[in-house]
Amino acid sequence: MTSRWRPLAATGALALSALVVGCASLSPPAAPGAQAAAPYLESIAIDGRISVQYAQNDQPQSLHGSFNWSQSPGRTGLDLLSPLGQTVATIDVRPGVATLVQSGRAPQVAPDVDQLAARALGWPLPVAGMRHWLQGRGTDSSGKPFQAVPGDENASFVTADGWRVAYPAWQAAADGDSLRPRRIDLTRNTEQAGPVSIRIVVDSWKKP
Repeated sequence: MTSRWRPLAATGALALSALVVGCASLSPPAAPGAQAAAPYLESIAIDGRISVQYAQNDQPQSLHGSFNWSQSPGRTGLDLLSPLGQTVATIDVRPGVATLVQSGRAPQVAPDVDQLAARALGWPLPVAGMRHWLQGRGTDSSGKPFQAVPGDENASFVTADGWRVAYPAWQAAADGDSLRPRRIDLTRNTEQAGPVSIRIVVDSWKKP
């Protein structure tokens, strides 16, 4: 099994090390008590860790690293980093256009960020949905709005395009009176990369 960020059909891909300590297993979430969901923020910065399991040419692949996420009305930014802190890919989304930059490569531009990410990375990364999923919100396959119940480690929903979004761990927000997702698990069966599993662990939330 290899461990690397690997753009589709690319050579000389950056090899990454084993799973970042702490991403695979987390302490059980504290009892939620009377805590409520933290309010949705249009502008927020999130740092954390990410691991990806997928298939390439029928061979299992494993990627591990960290990420920096930033969003504001009309913009989303995402940096994917190796365990050593090297920037692997940078994604910038603005109305009608998404740009993806990888080291040593010309920037790639497309109107749809999810299609762009899948083509460049070789596995699907649902950036558009993550804008809401990272904060425990979304829209399920029937078009019904979803909001995870704070502290519910069994909270999950399935999107119209087949992503299952689950919230198995929670953490206290800065106000101490509400909870935010600590871990988000994304799974989906795909033609491009077989069964895809993405685990996101949030280390910090910051208001810009």
